[in-house]
Amino acid sequence: MVLVEATAALAMLTAVGMVLFKLTLNVITPRQHALQQVLSDAYLTFERAQAERVPFETLTSDADTLWPEFPDTASTDVEIGTLPGGLVVEGTVFRTRYADAGNLPAFGGSGTETTNPATMQIWRVQSVLRYTIGNRTYVKSRTVVRTQ
Repeated sequence: MVLVEATAALAMLTAVGMVLFKLTLNVITPRQHALQQVLSDAYLTFERAQAERVPFETLTSDADTLWPEFPDTASTDVEIGTLPGGLVVEGTVFRTRYADAGNLPAFGGSGTETTNPATMQIWRVQSVLRYTIGNRTYVKSRTVVRTQ
């Protein structure tokens, strides 16, 4: 009789343990997603800072810039971080820049001396990050408006 009671108690404890284990996994899954989002947001913050600090002459140059003028794009393979367990998250950054329509024709726009008397240049600098975790592909972008 004692053996039957011990077996029943062990079976009940195993069932309770499995339920608690599944509940623990349900709590961890959203945290993993949040961690993935933090990794990509942190990398795009770096991209944004880089777009803001590059000298304007370098940004608009055709030779030295990381952001070629649209429709051209430049792509770079990057490591955006490491998840717990040592899983390295890698992605590709696509960069381009768009001239504002109000720019003078020499600066990629269709403005005139009347519509743009200060000869101001406005450029939209865009970085798009594409990365894969597991079998899902994610895409995020950041756009910085630069003026001179």
